[in-house]
Amino acid sequence: MNRVLFTGGGTGGHVFPAIAVAERVREKEPEAAILFIGTKGKIEAKAVPEAGFTFKSIWISGFSRKSIKDNLLFPLKLVVSTLQSIGICMKFKPQVVVATGGYVSGPAVTGAKVMGAKVLLIEPNSYPGITTRLLERKAEEIHLMFEDAARYLRDKKKVLITGNPVRKSINEDDSATAREKLGIKGANKVVFVVGGSLGAKGINKGIEHSLNELEREGVTILWQTGKLLYDHYSPLSSEKVKVLSFIENINDYYAAADLVVARAGATTIAELSYLNKPAVLVPLPFSAEDHQLKNAKSMENAGAAVVVEEKNIEKELLPVILSLLNDEGKRAEMINNLKKLGGKDAAEVIAGRVIAACKFGNFS
Repeated sequence: MNRVLFTGGGTGGHVFPAIAVAERVREKEPEAAILFIGTKGKIEAKAVPEAGFTFKSIWISGFSRKSIKDNLLFPLKLVVSTLQSIGICMKFKPQVVVATGGYVSGPAVTGAKVMGAKVLLIEPNSYPGITTRLLERKAEEIHLMFEDAARYLRDKKKVLITGNPVRKSINEDDSATAREKLGIKGANKVVFVVGGSLGAKGINKGIEHSLNELEREGVTILWQTGKLLYDHYSPLSSEKVKVLSFIENINDYYAAADLVVARAGATTIAELSYLNKPAVLVPLPFSAEDHQLKNAKSMENAGAAVVVEEKNIEKELLPVILSLLNDEGKRAEMINNLKKLGGKDAAEVIAGRVIAACKFGNFS
């Protein structure tokens, strides 16, 4: 029986690629034993069981900006979490460990390596996270979304530009059908604004500032404000402005949109690339190692998106949106460049390599 350990957590950008690969492994090898290691209280503790996989938690947590006491405990947490991981792996006996980043990956990979597991890393960001850089020596393979990321890694022989795995729930839908489902009438241009489950404060301010002009131009706006900010923005709803707290089936919204306005996290970038959706990317300021800005710039350099930094959003967002909506040729060029990025089959490719390593003891 193939035995695969997955680890990664803290954010959706770390968790969802792991789930995407696990889904394909389960599909190809229904008898495979699959286990996730993560932390309690983070997104993986909910998302992994919901996807139908077994989840085990360890004590580790990242550095806190608010609590010096928690940071003083970090060395102890690291030791305990490594021992917990070794204990879990002694029982599970993984043949391969797939790590997608986040502080939880370190102890989990160490535990799996003690048991002789092969290590495969997935790095979805343009600038590799500290966990990927620290675990590089232990890995047999490192799968990247962006070619730019390879320059920051020491051993280029381990690197494959595969793309970022996308969950099976993300798929291309017909635009006309999606618009009918969402009650969008006429041939208006549609902008989908998405800032994650909690929303993006800066993007919401930029859209609010641009709203009157967009409505005058006849643009339909699908605006996901996030749960925390929904009550503030819901009074702005109208026939052409659909203010939403949270979105269950994001496929319909992507399919309906001519243009997407979003952050530049790894999951969003992967979904936009997978679905070939032109976008205005507004990177989260002060993201870890400024990785969102680097992601966004890599997309812009590939001609696949336009970047508006949050500090310039009230001045630049509206003209950029209108310029793209009024330029069919530019959007078509962006779609073509998105197709050139490749990586649409990343989850399938990585799952195949994982299964091969389980069966033959090495990636092939």
